[in-house]
Formats: sequence, structure tokens, C-alpha cells
Amino acid sequence: MSLRAAKVAAVTGANRGLGRAIAIEFARAGYAVVVGTRSLGNAADTLAEVERLGGDAVAVECDVTDFAQVERFVAAAHDTYGRLDVLVNNAAIIEPMTLLAESDPAEWELSIKTNLLGVYYGCRAAVPRFEKAGGGVIVNISSGAAHRPILRWSAYCAGKAGAAMITRSVALETQGTGIRVYGFQPAVVATDMQRKIRSRRVNEISDLPADQLLDPHVPARVVVRLCELAPEDLNGQDLTIRDQELLRRLGLDELLEQIPPRA
Repeated sequence: MSLRAAKVAAVTGANRGLGRAIAIEFARAGYAVVVGTRSLGNAADTLAEVERLGGDAVAVECDVTDFAQVERFVAAAHDTYGRLDVLVNNAAIIEPMTLLAESDPAEWELSIKTNLLGVYYGCRAAVPRFEKAGGGVIVNISSGAAHRPILRWSAYCAGKAGAAMITRSVALETQGTGIRVYGFQPAVVATDMQRKIRSRRVNEISDLPADQLLDPHVPARVVVRLCELAPEDLNGQDLTIRDQELLRRLGLDELLEQIPPRA
């Protein structure tokens, strides 16, 4: 039986890092949250924090490389709460961090399955439901790596670049349906992924000073506000937290001083 919820957001990779922060900020804003995680046990901290905030959340096993699991994840919002308003395709991996000529094809393929197909699967599962409902918002977590090559990140760059084109394609294909889809670049965030990058020292991103890393709740707040306002003229765009005009437009002027300059 479905629980009543005014608004519902589903977030992949929400057991830690940026995804966890996004889930918590949605709960803080009054949304019920569907927490996507590859292992249900890993979602305990996210669920506990949502409960502490007085919110409601459910964890659903979701390996984004498996379309059947993504479908069940998206369907769980309707099964549990009777609706879905927002999908955030956040789950991503950084490996392999190596030269293309030295890369393991299986690792390269897994990166594309996670960072590109995972976004496609999420959109594929959500768009028909949003069309039927008369609207909805999709945010695909993007990266500056979608728009420029970075040494030893060929798989990650390729996957993020493809995901940015999915954002544009879905926006084009769903015009007039009430659906909004955005890419969002959160800058460099203090997460386990960044700790891994910094430990490997494979390119200039590894050498960023600690004060260049954002607390994950800063970009998470931007994601939530973007979904709440859902500006039509930004539909299909790959937005960045570094855009000061965007932050002002979203009413988040207080975050301006927290965004470090581009290295």
C-alpha cells in the first residue's frame, strides 16, 4: 500500500558522498526520498539522517548497470508513495584512471555502463512515467570532464560527455510534456571518489588543495532548488555550480562565497 507524500525524489548512489547529501537535502525540503544503493546495508546512515530530520525514505537496491534494477528502483517510488517528482542520476565511478593504451577493456566497459548507460537507464525508466503524470524533473550529475579531456580519465570523460548529450536529447524529445532535464556540474566535492583521485595523483585534479573541495551539501542544495524551480529556459542545459548568475537566480546568493575559483 502506498504512503502519502506531497513530493518524492529518487536518487541513485545515495548511500554516500554527493548522492547521500542530495537525498538528505531533499528530505530537508520536505520530499520523501527513494535511496538507490548497490547494497541495502550501506544505506543505513542515509535513512537514519532522513529520519532524524523528520522525513521519510526507503532504500532500494539499484545497480545502475542493470536496467531491470533501475526500473524496479524508479517503480518503487510509485509503489511506496504513489508518485515520483524527481530523479537524480548520481551514481558514478572514476576507474579506470590510466592511459587508454594501457587500460583494461573490462574496466573501461564498466565505467561506460555505470556513467553513461546508468544515466540512459534512469531516463528510460522515468520518462514514460513522467509523461503519463504530466511532468517531472531529471538531474544528471555531470562534470567538467564532459567537456574537456583529462589525462588518464578517458573512460570517465567519455561517459560524462555521452551523458551530457542524453540530457540534451531527452529535453528535445520531451518538449511540451512538462518534463525538465538538466545536467549539473557540482565542481570538485569532498567525497570518497575525490579521496581516491587525490591518492592516485594521476593528473592535475589530484593536486587540488583541500580548500578547493566543496562540502557535498553545497551542490546538493543547488540540485534541490533547481528541481523546485525547474526553469523552462534552462531545460537540456549542462549547468555548473560555478555560474554565479545561476546561483543568484535560484536564490542561493549565500553560497557564492563558498564556491572556490577554478584551479
